[in-house]
Amino acid sequence: MFELPKLNYPYDALEPYFDKQTMKIHHTKHHQAYLDNFNKALENYPEIQNMSPEQILKGIDKLDVPEDIRSKIKNHGGGYINHNIFFDLLGPKKEINHELVKQIEEEYGNIKNMIGKFDKVANTHFGSGWTWLVKDETGKLKIYSLPNQDSPYTLGHTPIINLDLWEHSYYLKYQNKRAEYIENWWNVLKIM
Repeated sequence: MFELPKLNYPYDALEPYFDKQTMKIHHTKHHQAYLDNFNKALENYPEIQNMSPEQILKGIDKLDVPEDIRSKIKNHGGGYINHNIFFDLLGPKKEINHELVKQIEEEYGNIKNMIGKFDKVANTHFGSGWTWLVKDETGKLKIYSLPNQDSPYTLGHTPIINLDLWEHSYYLKYQNKRAEYIENWWNVLKIM
């Protein structure tokens, strides 16, 4: 069964942008709940347990499981994977991905243009979900948002960065100021 990844930094490492209490609750309660429910949905399907979470989501429509289990796998597996990516991309120190920066500059002109587009998509997303920078099936970068815990893996895309737009990721510190949260998230995204 899958496990909760440990963070590579303490819960207070992202202050003042992300507060310790939100980080701890987000990781140990919300992320853990997605993991627990994902494992529970898989418990009667040992053949699926041998796959990676990404493989499971990529092949969700082909899995030999009932539709209600498929929905649970998609929702909770998506929540588990989305949070794995999210927490892994955060950090107190920058670790610039020069290859990614080069591709962004080639496709968007410069980093500022990409950030502007990403922020617009994130700020106009209605309700809960995620904003993504992905590589599509041709290797081209795309920015879009998905509702709930939907994953780019189900679309055949490879996630590069994601931003959690669920209120549990920011509400203790930012309350209803989602735009401020989105702006400050760039300060703790370690790859750019």
